[in-house]
Amino acid sequence: MTIYVDIVLLENFLMNYIILFTTGMIARTKTSTIKLIFSGGVGGIYAVISFMNILEIYSSITLKILLSVVMIYIAFKPNKIKTLCKQLVLFYLVSFAFGGTAFALLYFVRPQDILMKNGLFIGTYPLKIAFLGAIVGFIILQTALKSIKTRFHKKDMFCEIEIEIEGNTQKAIAMIDTGNLLKEPITGMPVIVVEQEKMEKLIPEMIHHAEEIIQGNTQMLKDSEITRLRVIPFQSLGKENGLLLGIKPDRIFIRLEEEEKQEKEAMIGLYPKKLTKNGAYQALMGLELLERRTNEHIADVKV
Repeated sequence: MTIYVDIVLLENFLMNYIILFTTGMIARTKTSTIKLIFSGGVGGIYAVISFMNILEIYSSITLKILLSVVMIYIAFKPNKIKTLCKQLVLFYLVSFAFGGTAFALLYFVRPQDILMKNGLFIGTYPLKIAFLGAIVGFIILQTALKSIKTRFHKKDMFCEIEIEIEGNTQKAIAMIDTGNLLKEPITGMPVIVVEQEKMEKLIPEMIHHAEEIIQGNTQMLKDSEITRLRVIPFQSLGKENGLLLGIKPDRIFIRLEEEEKQEKEAMIGLYPKKLTKNGAYQALMGLELLERRTNEHIADVKV
């Protein structure tokens, strides 16, 4: 059986790229095509060194783990040990899923052409079989993750939001509410419902005269505040056919767990009461904003 070094390099580079891409997507971590190519290339070079048995040290488990850490750091550059560990676990999970699926397909299609050398599965099998394994593995992972995600109770889904208006900022804890489909009727932007008193630092006049403003009296507001105003109809929060005073902030940042803050376009709806008795959260945010984060990540790493 003749195995060419360039084929070993190409196969491992492409599989590493796909695995890193999927890891980043699942972890919702921003990266770039250049970083993924560089990281995948490092993995491909390692595979060639192992295949040719140039240095025996490259077959040690410690070096393999170190290589994985280097590849993760090149691809995603995590700024915390906890984030690095999370991405490393996902990297191995995706690798096992893809590798296991590809090996199973190869075993059923052309088992006689499979050879293991220095920890690498090699052979004269068609490259498309390996890619088919990656696709099937990706589908399996996506299905499993969606199934797990649907079992999360919404009380366990919180994130931190930071609202900025005219240079001033206010942070709040938001619960990710799958039932919050509220949108501003003119722009179609999603609405994050926030307790009024949480916004008093940013827009005190608007908070103190909310009812008057909804009825059309805006004399107490500055022109810059009036241009931000929105009146949002709603049929929730214990009231049908109600009106919610809304405001368009300059920026909204969202941080979920250890992830970096992501800037979003959304309206703020001012709720005059408490959203919860124990104060565990002060805002309600629809799932759509998190879904947008995933879509934006895919766009960031698209070739």
